[in-house]
Amino acid sequence: MMAEVYWDLEWTMLQQGFDYTYDKRLYDRLKEGHAKAVREHLYAGPDYQNHMARFLENHDEPRVAYEFAPNMHQAAAILTFLSPGLRFFHQGQLEGRKKRISPHLVRAPKEVAVEELELFYSKLLDILHWHVFRNGDWKLAECIPAWDGNPSNGNYISYAWQGAQGEKILIAVNYSPDYSQCFVKLPFQHLAGNSWSLSDLMSGNIYGRDGDELNEKGLYLDEPDGKFTCFYLPRIKPTFSETVLAIPFE
Repeated sequence: MMAEVYWDLEWTMLQQGFDYTYDKRLYDRLKEGHAKAVREHLYAGPDYQNHMARFLENHDEPRVAYEFAPNMHQAAAILTFLSPGLRFFHQGQLEGRKKRISPHLVRAPKEVAVEELELFYSKLLDILHWHVFRNGDWKLAECIPAWDGNPSNGNYISYAWQGAQGEKILIAVNYSPDYSQCFVKLPFQHLAGNSWSLSDLMSGNIYGRDGDELNEKGLYLDEPDGKFTCFYLPRIKPTFSETVLAIPFE
């Protein structure tokens, strides 16, 4: 059972027996575009986070493709749907429709699908089949200043998933209109003493990083506005020259 409730009554409804409640607060904060407010919303514990219905549009809200700039649309989708909880997609969202459909009219105007958004959502839905995003442990990651006097680390939101078989996923988003830098402190154990491949599941880019440096300093990011990464971190075996990306589907 899912409740659509506002006025900070989500937790009350969960205590009354509902399985999920609409996470309207996350949607509103993403729409406002302030990373700090979004990050603070994600401070809540797993007994709350796991029972939120995450969404970017529904029959009452404007279309996300209409309301958000293209790069911020994708950044908001990464933050929304790779967070824990129930992922709620609205009809037409995956094609980038911009005209809201009246639930009373029961039909929609013709719109040309946005190829870039279709490709984006296709990749996102593919990786949501990974069992780590449904059964893994989720944790916010700390983003610290890249150097003294640079406050742009506050523009980042980062969190990590870890699976029962040791799968490591790191999500990082520069949710701001500015070029920003930070070091992300990875909340993973046993990084030191190994080399790691950082394979971006959305872009396909692969980077190699030293585990000692990741453990001591964190992962350095220097990225433009709206930039997001979804890194899968397999360990690089010292006896192989190439990293094999094993995709753990259920």
